[in-house]
Amino acid sequence: MKLQEIRQVIKEAAPQASEKISWRMPTFYLNGNLVHFAMHKSHIGFYPGASGVENFKDQLGEYKYAKGSIQFPLSKPLPEKLITDIVKFRVQENK
Repeated sequence: MKLQEIRQVIKEAAPQASEKISWRMPTFYLNGNLVHFAMHKSHIGFYPGASGVENFKDQLGEYKYAKGSIQFPLSKPLPEKLITDIVKFRVQENK
């Protein structure tokens, strides 16, 4: 299942982060919220905050995104390297 897959990718990118529910979504936390994610009808919403989107805009071409969110379509494989890079960036930001 895609939710388990994205959770595992995040967990491997930020092994020191704890997990909790925030804003009614699974959340990884390290000195503050790192990222949230949630299942929607046709995509997984990934919420790395405004900086997490802004710093990776040049790599988000094929995905819908807004100020603090990215949509990964359920019909396509998850971009594991991109997710890993964003999570590692957020870890450094929160340290």
